[in-house]
Amino acid sequence: MQRLRLRYAKRGRLRFTSHRDFQRAFERALRRAEVPMAYSAGFTPHPKVSYANAAPTGTGSEAEYLEIALARQRAPEQLRALLDSCMPDGLDIVDAVEAHGSDFSDRLQASVWELRLDGVTPQEAQQAADAFLAAESVEVQRQTKKGLRSFDARAAVRSLMVAAQSAEADASTGADRPGKGACAILRLVVRHVTPAVRPDDVLSGLRATADLAPPVAAAVTRLAQGPLDEESGTVTDPFASDRDALPEPIGSGISSAATVPGGAA
Repeated sequence: MQRLRLRYAKRGRLRFTSHRDFQRAFERALRRAEVPMAYSAGFTPHPKVSYANAAPTGTGSEAEYLEIALARQRAPEQLRALLDSCMPDGLDIVDAVEAHGSDFSDRLQASVWELRLDGVTPQEAQQAADAFLAAESVEVQRQTKKGLRSFDARAAVRSLMVAAQSAEADASTGADRPGKGACAILRLVVRHVTPAVRPDDVLSGLRATADLAPPVAAAVTRLAQGPLDEESGTVTDPFASDRDALPEPIGSGISSAATVPGGAA
């Protein structure tokens, strides 16, 4: 049995698809591409697909991950291209490697997020970021299935700063691009902790510490997720060890954009 790990992106209007929507689209792509999937045992066998740390509905992403198990060997790049051609535009399979090592989710230690704040000047955003980082803790609240929960949003944030310009990879569509008027781009590196700290929690913290309240909802995109180098604040490529384990490099033709310097990318 062969295991392949895939990186996929949610772009443009498809950022509003739920994780379940993506699962359905991906399962259809597996059937259309006639991928020789391995199946679980039991009375109701299902294809072996596992997902890792999916982004919240409504956020774009350049760094979502999943793993599939195959009954027969396939070349990772050829399978990636075939699956991508069977997916809707905006749900894009962008990288693939053969899996080596155990639990992949352990490598996803942090995420790099980009927040586009329309109606906010870069100066206002920088002042709010400085106030947030200066606080020892920032208590925020979030409604959960078990009711209203309070937790510290500050401890999980490794870095937070104003970026010179947007680094969103989907520049071909205007749906994710800043419009006219003031616009600030915040870049933050967030550790994956329990409870999880999401970009909207950081926005709540900016409102609490600096009264920063954008007039329209922020456009949020995950740029990378993977191992965190605490010294440099860099989130690195989670596929690196899989690539190093191969006797020859994968000729994918599409580079992985998962290495992003903390706060400056």
